[in-house]
Amino acid sequence: MNRKRVVYSEAAGVVFVYALATLLHFVYPLSGGSTLSILFGAVNESVWEHVKIFACAYTAYALIQLLWLRVPFRRYVVAKTAGVYLLSAMIIGGYYAMNSLFGEVHAGVHVLSSLFMVILAQGISCFLILWSRDTSEWYYPSLCLLMLYFLMFFSFTVFPPKIDLFRDPRNGIFGIIENSVDTGAYLLSANIKKL
Repeated sequence: MNRKRVVYSEAAGVVFVYALATLLHFVYPLSGGSTLSILFGAVNESVWEHVKIFACAYTAYALIQLLWLRVPFRRYVVAKTAGVYLLSAMIIGGYYAMNSLFGEVHAGVHVLSSLFMVILAQGISCFLILWSRDTSEWYYPSLCLLMLYFLMFFSFTVFPPKIDLFRDPRNGIFGIIENSVDTGAYLLSANIKKL
């Protein structure tokens, strides 16, 4: 295994993942709500949908990287599963930590922090690929965790639990926001119910 090649490919992954996640953020409205954009793009501004676009971009790069990087397959699956879970946990934890510490945070801060999180996820993945310890014993649990992860994404986009993680903070709507929905009226009625 060529260590330099692994490090360079993980560094290139930072740029790829961040660029693709940015594209996936806008693909749902730009595509007119196509089925593929629902599965892989952000259908609203909830924390969950932001996790989804980064996880999809991370996984897309992992598949591309696997084609040209010569590393043991089981080690690779373990490393990428750890990376995608770490990335997701950091996005969720970072969002709520910043908002609880500083109140409503400017979107630019979230943009910069997500770039840092992608760097950390690629870094942990690189570390696990190059680690001297044999990680193949974690292959089957990692494979199960990876499948569970994407089942959650595809089902929670369409059928989101009614908790804050899945709520669009701009209008209070959960899940897919139809073009015909007057989000201002929806937000007004939700605020009236709170009174």
